[in-house]
Amino acid sequence: MSGPKAFVVGWPIAHSRSPLIHGTWLKQLGLLGSYEKIAVPPDAFPAFIAGLRQAGFAGGNVTIPHKQAAAALCGQLTATAQRLGAVNTLWFEGDVLTGDNTDGAGFLGALDQDVPDWDKRRRDLAIVLGAGGAARAIADALLTRGFSRLIIANRTLERADALVRDIRDARCEASGFLGAQAALPRADFLVNTTSAGMRGQPPLDFAIDDLPEHAVVDDIVYVPRDTPLLRAASARGLRTVGGLGMLLHQAAPGFEHWFGVLPKVTPELRAIVEADIEADLEARR
Repeated sequence: MSGPKAFVVGWPIAHSRSPLIHGTWLKQLGLLGSYEKIAVPPDAFPAFIAGLRQAGFAGGNVTIPHKQAAAALCGQLTATAQRLGAVNTLWFEGDVLTGDNTDGAGFLGALDQDVPDWDKRRRDLAIVLGAGGAARAIADALLTRGFSRLIIANRTLERADALVRDIRDARCEASGFLGAQAALPRADFLVNTTSAGMRGQPPLDFAIDDLPEHAVVDDIVYVPRDTPLLRAASARGLRTVGGLGMLLHQAAPGFEHWFGVLPKVTPELRAIVEADIEADLEARR
């Protein structure tokens, strides 16, 4: 007996660390099952989804560029996936393909684990840098935690405006980076959802000198683990959270759907994934 089969699908997909994460959990928990990465171009994605049952899959993960297409192909969606219009986790409930978006839950799970009291203090203002899909999920998550005001800031103001209109919550407002910079003295939380600071990308051009001492700084970039933004925040003594925790925590709900056990994000798992990242970086030098 081989156990349930799961997957991650994207285009491209070679960079994905999901097989390492889920494979580690399967091994640690002594469970039968498999998890593979599958490259599928956009024009072939609907046929791939239609064939999941026949291929013997219990479900899987969906990454760029298929998240919105996956939402349209599901028989039912969780409330979160409906709000976001995008899916990253698939499973079957009976014969019905069900979709969820666990990016926000992964974001919150990392914060709760790494800075346990992060939302027990002031929740007056959070600043979200970026206006893409990750920003949408993270803004939604922050709103569920009771922040009274969210500034979604993007270099292209039109994109921030479009995202705020899509969210349709009076607590959200759009801004350019200069406007967000002016709001820093009143901010309790700052998160970078852009690719700036990622390996091969320029650093984030956003000074955080005016953040108050109690503020928490989050960067969802996880390669490198210690981004320029996080280094600047740490140098000021601010509490910080990197992107690896979000990657690990967003994976856990799907694992439970496919393999029947909710796994834990442990220091051992973090060390395994960090070592893989470092090995990859070293090979590319």
